[in-house]
Amino acid sequence: MILPIVAYGDSVLKKRASEISKGTPKLDETISNMYETMYGAFGVGLAAPQVGLSIRLFLVDTSPFADDEEFSIEDRKILKGFRRTFINAKIIEESGEEWSFNEGCLSIPNVREEVLRKPVIVVEYQDENFENHKETFVGLIARVIQHEYDHIEGILFTDKVSSLKKRLLKGKLINISKGKTSVDYRMRFPNMSKKRS
Repeated sequence: MILPIVAYGDSVLKKRASEISKGTPKLDETISNMYETMYGAFGVGLAAPQVGLSIRLFLVDTSPFADDEEFSIEDRKILKGFRRTFINAKIIEESGEEWSFNEGCLSIPNVREEVLRKPVIVVEYQDENFENHKETFVGLIARVIQHEYDHIEGILFTDKVSSLKKRLLKGKLINISKGKTSVDYRMRFPNMSKKRS
């Protein structure tokens, strides 16, 4: 089932999410609905707070980047095959020289900004079967993971831009929270007098 994506301005996007345990009710259904929602909105990642759930869960599928000729053939092969569910993730190390990339977010439609992030990360997490993993990720996959990880920490990509950019974006972000934006997927707007889905 496709869920409405929570728009900028909703308090759930600014909260540090809670850990989840193996017995969490309907977790498989939540994960399945989140994948359906992410694909329905043409996203490459989706975190539980973006569908109104303050839990430490996010998904990543970088296959849409596999068609981008900006990346090498080898990188595109890696991006095409990367689909992962992250539960209770913790980034334990970030390294390398920060690089800039133009990021967007399903909760902040029609806004894109350059964001600096480290290119190499080490992540401890559990998969959908609650098996423990510790892996190193690099490049664009690392970036998408960092973006989604920020969501479970209550951080948005717009929090990472300069104070000047923040001032310039303020009006646009207020309009998004009120539903004054054009999207082709279901959203829930926190400051809209009449909710639309």
